[in-house]
Amino acid sequence: MKIYTRTGDSGETGLFDGRRVSKSDLRVDAYGEVDELNASIGVVLAAGVDPDVAEMLQAIQRDLFAVGGRLADPTRRVAERVDKMHVGPVEISRLEQWIDRLESELPPLRRFILPGGSTAGATLHLARTICRRAERRIVLLGADEVPADLLAYVNRLSDFLFVAARAVNHRAGAPELE
Repeated sequence: MKIYTRTGDSGETGLFDGRRVSKSDLRVDAYGEVDELNASIGVVLAAGVDPDVAEMLQAIQRDLFAVGGRLADPTRRVAERVDKMHVGPVEISRLEQWIDRLESELPPLRRFILPGGSTAGATLHLARTICRRAERRIVLLGADEVPADLLAYVNRLSDFLFVAARAVNHRAGAPELE
């Protein structure tokens, strides 16, 4: 299989339901933001984090492929048949458990903090902002176009990334600047 198909040379791309849409389509923009988020998590992993956090982030990367796939499948033609394309209550609950676990290591947050700290911590803060942007793009598609669980997952993920940034910085001894 060749990586290039030439089918996008005119500024269009294909969705999973077979439709051709402009690469500027809101749906394409939304799953492009999810792809950028996934890549930014790859940068965090390359920067180095503890094994427990790395395991969490790798699971999230797999989830993000499912999120992107669901966004590229507006008629749910593929997603209904493919388990790997699902994020739902189980994955949301898993994020909440990870948030609670990491927060248990941290001092209470009393003020806003500046994003930064260690390389991995600062990159997690960047991933959080990319996640929020992706969430905004997904919301633009409209409630009828996006499964509620998918939107809840992305919302919870930004919370996780914030707490993970704090935890990674705390473990590295990097101070939080208010």
